[in-house]
Amino acid sequence: MRPRTGHIQFLNCLPIYYGLVNGNGILDLDLVKGTPTELNSLLLEGRLDISPVSSIEYGRNPQEFILLPGPTVSCRGPVRSILLVSRCPLQELHGRPVGLTGTSATSHVLLRIILERHHGIRPRYFAFGDSLSEALDRGMAALLIGDRALEHLNPAPGLHVYDLGTEWWNYAGEGMVFAVWAARRSFADSHPGVVEHAWRLFQESIDFCRSNLDAIAVDAARWERFPADFLLQYFRSLSFDFDKKLQEGLLRFYREAAELEELETVPPLDFFSPVGAGHLAGGPLRP
Repeated sequence: MRPRTGHIQFLNCLPIYYGLVNGNGILDLDLVKGTPTELNSLLLEGRLDISPVSSIEYGRNPQEFILLPGPTVSCRGPVRSILLVSRCPLQELHGRPVGLTGTSATSHVLLRIILERHHGIRPRYFAFGDSLSEALDRGMAALLIGDRALEHLNPAPGLHVYDLGTEWWNYAGEGMVFAVWAARRSFADSHPGVVEHAWRLFQESIDFCRSNLDAIAVDAARWERFPADFLLQYFRSLSFDFDKKLQEGLLRFYREAAELEELETVPPLDFFSPVGAGHLAGGPLRP
């Protein structure tokens, strides 16, 4: 059985999926490509079985999903691909219009936490499409994520760029988990062996990429618009595991989100574990 499995078409997921192709593990998965927001909806609607989802989406629907013990898309400091680009210093954004891209729910909440809870700044938010110039014509700043953000790491004259991974680290002193891998609970209950196999494929892919990151960056530069040394630096800034410290950082993010009423409650982190073992030792990690 090939589970319907989501795939985020951003460079930050390349190291997670590259090994699937190299080792032919991809043949055991029915991949469905999309943005984080699109995959969130597909998994919630039952049109996917396993998928990366925005971490805030798990927080809003823990009854529907069960977490895989990895991978994640996380950082401990700069993330490089989630940026606030502003025409003025961050401290001057109070009451001014700030554009939000529609492709990532977690980044929206994280920006609110950083601006409102960390800096005491409450701007006026609006939605924009894919054009930074359009967003800055309408407002003072714009949130960019993914490959589009990577294009603006070195700001044009007169623009200020703030890395949200760095801003979160400075505020919370914790790593930030942007995306988690989850299965629908109903699917994991009825097909635990399939979920376990998919999880092992992802883990093998990540292990392969950790050992071959330089070569992967060189290979990716053949079709991407970024040079190999840039891609290598970017990949090294990301974390793909889900260790105890990152779990604690995610729970801190959930507590902050609940303070802003972006979550009704802070959910436990409830993990799938291999067949016959029930949940992870000790059960869900509680808030």
